[in-house]
Amino acid sequence: MLNFERKGNGKEMLVLLHGFMENISIWSDMEPHLSENFSLLKIDLPGHGQSEIIAEVQTMEFMAEEVKKVLDDQNLEKVHLLGHSMGGYISLGFAEKYPEYLKSLTLFFSSYLPDDPEKKEQRMKSYRIIEDAFAHYARAGVPNLFNPNERDVLEGKIEMALEVALSTNNLGALASVKGMVERTDKTHVLENLDCKILVLAGKHDNAVKTEAMIKNLPDRTNIKSYVLDCGHNGHWEKPEICAAIINTELLHHLPKHLVF
Repeated sequence: MLNFERKGNGKEMLVLLHGFMENISIWSDMEPHLSENFSLLKIDLPGHGQSEIIAEVQTMEFMAEEVKKVLDDQNLEKVHLLGHSMGGYISLGFAEKYPEYLKSLTLFFSSYLPDDPEKKEQRMKSYRIIEDAFAHYARAGVPNLFNPNERDVLEGKIEMALEVALSTNNLGALASVKGMVERTDKTHVLENLDCKILVLAGKHDNAVKTEAMIKNLPDRTNIKSYVLDCGHNGHWEKPEICAAIINTELLHHLPKHLVF
C-alpha cells in the first residue's frame, strides 16, 4: 500500500495528493495555516516519496485506485480531496470512479482539461532524459514552475522544491509521465459531480493554461475558482492565502469569483 501520514483530530478529513516529482513533505508550509477542523491524510503517490513504483505506466485512474486503498484501510468514507498538479489529475480520476466518497474536490494548480498535442509530444520526448539524466531534467524544469517575477524572493523555496524533486525515483517519475500522456478530458466530471468543487490557479503558472481552464469551467453554483498572483506552486509561494481559501471554501461559503 502507498506510504501515508495521518495528522490532527479535526472532524473534517482533508486528503492531500502531491504533484509530479513531489512527496508528502511539500505541505509543510501550508499545514500550520489549515483549520484545526481538518484532520490531514497526506499520501505519497506511486513511485514518489516512500511509495513503491507499481506499474510501468501509472495512469491517473490506476493511481486513484491506489489512493482508494489507503482510504479504505483507514476506514474513511467521506473526505475532502485536494490534489496539486498531477495529484489533481488523480483526484479527478478518483472523483469519476468514486464520487460517493467525496465531500469536496479541490484542483490545486491543476486542470481538468487534457494535454494538447504539443504538451503530449513534450512529455513523450522527456522519457529518455528522465531515464538517463534525471537530475538535469529536474534542475531544468523545477525553477520554471515558480513565479518568474519573484524568483529572487523564492530562491529558498525553489531549492527546497528541487531537493524534493531530486529525491524522486526517476523510474517512478517516468511511469507517471507515461500515465499523464494518457490523460483524458475530465470536464464531464465537473459537470456531474454534486459535491463542492474548488479551483485554485496561478496567474503565472507555466504548467497549466490557467486562462483557458478558468474560462471553460462549467457554470455551476457548486464550483468556486480563485486565480492567485503566483506560479504553479501555491503551497510554497502563497501558503497562507491558499490555506485561508481552503479553510473558508470547504468549511463555509464565499462569492463565486475572487481574484487576489
